[in-house]
Amino acid sequence: MSGPNASPWETLSVSVQGVNKQRNQDWSAAEGRGTTEEPLILAAADGHGSAAHARSHVGARIAVDVFTACATQFTQLARPRGTDDPPSLSWLMHYAQHTLPRRLSATWREEVLRHWSRQPEEGEPALSDEEKVLLYGTTLLGAVLTPQLFAAWQLGDGELTVIGEDGAAVLPLAPVEAELGDETESLCTRAAWRLVRVHWAPIVDPARTPRLIALSTDGLSKSFASDEGFTQFMTGLDQRLDDEGTEAVSSVLPEWLARAAQHSGDDTTLAAGRRPNHRSGTDR
Repeated sequence: MSGPNASPWETLSVSVQGVNKQRNQDWSAAEGRGTTEEPLILAAADGHGSAAHARSHVGARIAVDVFTACATQFTQLARPRGTDDPPSLSWLMHYAQHTLPRRLSATWREEVLRHWSRQPEEGEPALSDEEKVLLYGTTLLGAVLTPQLFAAWQLGDGELTVIGEDGAAVLPLAPVEAELGDETESLCTRAAWRLVRVHWAPIVDPARTPRLIALSTDGLSKSFASDEGFTQFMTGLDQRLDDEGTEAVSSVLPEWLARAAQHSGDDTTLAAGRRPNHRSGTDR
């Protein structure tokens, strides 16, 4: 057998609450096996948490749910149906870069307004829709992998880390310029879809499929004194997964992230997928 389907992906997802935080504003999901039938879908959201975004923990959960639904639909569009050929890569790229961000932003907005209508604040003055949406502000990271393609989306802070077959770690969605202070792009921003950064990487050679894809909220990266320290953590995570396996690492990952949260003071979340046995030759 050849290609990623020969070695189904494994997933892990862990979130810890920041020191002195009243609640964890992060939410995440990791599901699927990286196959055509069960695509790998990862998502992580970081609610803003300030008084102006009092429902951001709900906004983060809704963002992950909405992304998972949009990503599932996207992977279904990419699959052949019977004798029909799948859409062209150029069509799928346009969908990933334009249609999906629009749909994601619009659906998230609809869902948070629906949540407000079900659970309004008693005694509050009448709020406009924009004021309601602001309460749910959150960032979002998401990724999809099938045997044919890898794509990822980012709005706001946090990191997408990809480790290739050569063991090198890259952050393909890192902004050109670092965001200043605590300000970040958000789903609660008008026309938020325009701010979404997209990574598009069709898999033309199965041997070059990433071996680790990780999404993390900025509580993790902020716990390190330098970008190099964060990168070393991620390559170390890859090495530990390789040496000890996903189950063993998943059992100690909460402790690692709790240590990071003590340094950053922020909620810290990691959702990842790994392709096991990439060194053994059994998946090639």
